[in-house]
Amino acid sequence: VQLQASGGGLVQPGGSLRLACAASGSTLRDIDIGWFRQRPGKEREGVSCSRGSDGHTSYASSVKGRFTISRDRAKNTVYLQMNSLKPEDTAVYSCAATRRRLIVSSCRQDVSYDYWGQGTLVTVSS
Repeated sequence: VQLQASGGGLVQPGGSLRLACAASGSTLRDIDIGWFRQRPGKEREGVSCSRGSDGHTSYASSVKGRFTISRDRAKNTVYLQMNSLKPEDTAVYSCAATRRRLIVSSCRQDVSYDYWGQGTLVTVSS
């Protein structure tokens, strides 16, 4: 599975961005996808995830209600819509995938994933 992340950039606080993770080598139905971020000086954090088998989604408490993960099967792409962005959302965002069926509790753990895309930088600043 190959993953290509895109959509990062500079945005003002309160603004929005949509990240995309284009997958190849597998259809979305057969893989679970996670979005992760690494903020300066912090460990990598699981932001959101989406299971291919049933569409179940999960969000970190820090982004719940602001971020939405979605799948476009026709484009074989997973999106992360980020609204009401805050300076503390500044990070390098990466997507990851696995062919294994993850349980809910492991969906946002980076050790659960086998394939990683390159990161895309999101900077929230005025």
